[in-house]
Amino acid sequence: MKTLVAYFSASGSTRKLAKNLAEVLGADAYEIKPETPYRGADLNWNNSQSRSSVEMADKNSRPALAEKADVAAYDTIFLGFPIWWYVAPHIINSFLESADFAGKTIVVFATSGGSGFGNTLAELKPSCADSVTWIEGKVFRGHVDKDSLSAWVKTLTL
Repeated sequence: MKTLVAYFSASGSTRKLAKNLAEVLGADAYEIKPETPYRGADLNWNNSQSRSSVEMADKNSRPALAEKADVAAYDTIFLGFPIWWYVAPHIINSFLESADFAGKTIVVFATSGGSGFGNTLAELKPSCADSVTWIEGKVFRGHVDKDSLSAWVKTLTL
């Protein structure tokens, strides 16, 4: 079984967690990058006109990807992202709609300062084939060491 840790990170928190998780799993890592990188002002959730606010207000928004990932060789994908407005950023839907995930297992994990998963899975599932097995993983807050990640992974039924 080959595993991929795919992640989107706007500020670097999710990137650090995902790279540590990939190391713990002995998995490949892939960064989901937008065609147009997010800048600080784009991420200002207090500004209703910021890029992230506008994208998240439109459930059909699909930010363009810098490149498409080749997931064919992987059976399990750990999919990481920050929580935005109680769900995954819409670039995660862009990623899921850009490749064939049929028959794969997707374990979602996230970083957040205080929010949980909210409606994340319900909003991601329509972006994939019905044959995907979804596992709601965990929302991490703050620094997470490799021992804690290893202990979490051992609790999963893959």
